[in-house]
Amino acid sequence: MKTATIPPLRVDPELRALAQNSLKEGETLSSFVIESLKQGIQNRQLKQDFIARGLASQLDAKTTNEYFESGEVLNELKQMLDDAK
Repeated sequence: MKTATIPPLRVDPELRALAQNSLKEGETLSSFVIESLKQGIQNRQLKQDFIARGLASQLDAKTTNEYFESGEVLNELKQMLDDAK
């Protein structure tokens, strides 16, 4: 598989210094940028999936006319958390 490049970025020297100072031992600035890009993509995908599930749930509630009180849901989640502990 051939590799591709990400466009070069112009950044303030202060931002570059902050990034370099945050590197772990043996980590390069390039690997840091790649990892950050991957995490950003993953976060956006998770957010899109979350929104899609919420919209589907909203549609399901409208279709079935079945709604739940927030306090009821929170109590059930608390019970699940307590059971897990």
